[in-house]
Amino acid sequence: MSHDSINNYLMKIIFKIAILVSWLPIQVSAQMKEGNLLPQKDSTQTNQSVQLQNSTQKKAVNSGTEEVLDLSEIIQKIDSNNILLQSYALRAEGYNYSADAATAWMAPMVGIGTFMTPYPFQKVMEDRDKGSIMLRMEQEIPNIKKLNAKKNYIRSLGNIENATREILLNDFKAQAKRQYFTWLIALQKLKVIEENEKILGMMKKIEEVRYPYNQSQLSTVYRSEAEIQKNRNMLLMPQGDIAKAKAYLNSLMNRPGNQDFMIDTTYSPEFTGAQSYDTSGLSLQRKDVLRMNENISSMQLNIEAMKLDRRPTFKVQFDHMSPLSGMMPQAFSVMGMVSIPIVSWSKKMYQSEIKSMQSNINAMEKERAAMLQETQGMLYGMQAQIQTMQKRIKSIEEKVIPALSKTFDASFLTYQENKESLSVLIQNWEALNMMQLDLLDEKQNLYLMIVDYEKELYK
Repeated sequence: MSHDSINNYLMKIIFKIAILVSWLPIQVSAQMKEGNLLPQKDSTQTNQSVQLQNSTQKKAVNSGTEEVLDLSEIIQKIDSNNILLQSYALRAEGYNYSADAATAWMAPMVGIGTFMTPYPFQKVMEDRDKGSIMLRMEQEIPNIKKLNAKKNYIRSLGNIENATREILLNDFKAQAKRQYFTWLIALQKLKVIEENEKILGMMKKIEEVRYPYNQSQLSTVYRSEAEIQKNRNMLLMPQGDIAKAKAYLNSLMNRPGNQDFMIDTTYSPEFTGAQSYDTSGLSLQRKDVLRMNENISSMQLNIEAMKLDRRPTFKVQFDHMSPLSGMMPQAFSVMGMVSIPIVSWSKKMYQSEIKSMQSNINAMEKERAAMLQETQGMLYGMQAQIQTMQKRIKSIEEKVIPALSKTFDASFLTYQENKESLSVLIQNWEALNMMQLDLLDEKQNLYLMIVDYEKELYK
């Protein structure tokens, strides 16, 4: 081969390499745009995450492989299926049966024996001294007003159990909301992390293509691989949160902890504050105040029942005697008895008990007023905290993340032109990535604040 031919051959090779190097950044940029690998604004990522999750849910529902439950359905299942809540309903039902039994009369007493019968081996002067066979019947006649007062008191204990159930249900609802929102944020984090892996993977490909032409270093290839593995490790935390939330929600709904289902990711909690919180309105909303009211009402009914202890009770006794001697006539005896509860040694018991319960009622009324006052101040403070958090999140969404996104876009374009190192690009990417994840953490904190707020209002 001649010298000119060799030169022409080398020139062709150099020309092809130059075209390849110049074509590479353009092709990579086009691939990233087609694959939506460039970082987008947070609102766009959120919308994409919702759309992707909704399509996944629809496919699962259509195929019948996965159940989708929204928050209201989960709470409804907890209300109807939770075993601990069912126990309170059964206790209340038991008190209703006990109240019906309180109006029952005592069973009559019947006895049979001898009357004025001499001991054996005694000398009987006349036949009438042989005695009689006696049949006795005895019945206590209670005071009807006493029975009805006791019935009302026992039934009021069932109302206390129902109010206690509502308090426990409110706690379960708050726990379910916390797990639901944790699951919701974890899904959004997974979406961000998965998008980040695509970006890091593209960076690695660029470095691998550039390395043979001495346009990158081997250390940058390893650095991009390390960032990919680091990003994959970040998947473990939200995946664990989802598994924990799923198991917890299943247990609240009285289902196997490993039963699979999906939540409705389109739900987003909304906060609506109030201009003022009136204690009278709060007393109607809070179930712990309702239980306190039921306790007070029950103690008042018990006082009314104890006041009726001043009224007497009656007893009727009938005796029938059949003489052992045929010469004597059959005889009977009827006796009526009445109790005298107004004597000093008897009335002291119920009078002192009444005074004790009245003091307890006054104490509970003071406690109720203090509880409402404390709740009022707490709600004002929680509302201010939630509104501050909303402003913070809005600032991050509308100002901080867009600025970091533009910085990364500009840095990536410079990197494509091989005018900036991978380390600088990764720093800009990490700043954007951490802010996106911090935003989701702030949203989760906001959602949990709303849960605490609604718990205080028993929503």
